[in-house]
Amino acid sequence: MTAVRDVVIVGGGPGGFTAAVYAGRANLAPLVFTGAPTEDDPLRLPGGQLATTTDVENFPGFPDPIPGPELMDRMERQARRYGAELRGTNVDSIDLHRWPFRLESQGEVIEARSVILATGARAKWLGVPGEASYRNRGVSACAACDGALFRGQGVAVIGGGDTALGEALYLARLARDVHVLHRSQDLRASRILQERARATSNIRFWPGTRVDEVLGDGVRMTGLRLRAGDATIELVVDGLFVAIGHQAATSLVAGQLALDEQGYVRTEPGRTATSIPGVFAAGDVHDPHYRQAITAAGSGAAAALDAERWLAESI
Repeated sequence: MTAVRDVVIVGGGPGGFTAAVYAGRANLAPLVFTGAPTEDDPLRLPGGQLATTTDVENFPGFPDPIPGPELMDRMERQARRYGAELRGTNVDSIDLHRWPFRLESQGEVIEARSVILATGARAKWLGVPGEASYRNRGVSACAACDGALFRGQGVAVIGGGDTALGEALYLARLARDVHVLHRSQDLRASRILQERARATSNIRFWPGTRVDEVLGDGVRMTGLRLRAGDATIELVVDGLFVAIGHQAATSLVAGQLALDEQGYVRTEPGRTATSIPGVFAAGDVHDPHYRQAITAAGSGAAAALDAERWLAESI
């Protein structure tokens, strides 16, 4: 007979680990599946996106930059200290139509009275040569995370929507030059963002341009090979910010939990509760707006508190 767990947390980023700390301190003995690389997602690692981030400069309590893997290692050790059981594997399936909920991982079946989904979201990438090689060595998908590393340097932003222009405006305060590259002739961004960006002196637009290759010296990226019509151009820049969207990791719960039009988990306003009682969401899997380590950690704390109260009231 399989023992039923009070809390199972799926995902080991800032949201998942913070939820584990709070659930552990509440004597709920959480089981955490921190994830592992897959063929479809080779960058899936315990610690989420921060596990592949070089320096984190905006997490409170660290006046000096801290490497992303070290920050996540500290969170992991803190979760273990309070009784969380961590497994570096993936959940292969979840059945939320029955209660206790049923999860399967590597052939083992686990039953849970509550589930905290903290599977995160991943950036959509271009898929061009050199992009993966220079990721976190000049190539990024988060200006708020990495923009400060490019003070006084030249950078490029890929995309023509609100996200891309928001990134460009943020980077324009830090970088020497910001090149906005977009494949269509027209931008998709809102008019107000277009006006602000066009009024910013160090932002230059490259309509009808695509990236063919990310260039580098083997250590860091050094530029981009672009295609504009029939012309090939080499643009010297120190950084590339890919802003063509994110995809929430919700394949496990698609068709079970209510998702929004972008594919993110819907939660009650101001809460982490989802459309199924006893299932909660933390971190980027339900947050298409901020996608920061600190906001993920905050929602992880909230999800654990919500789960604790739900268990006390419902069981």
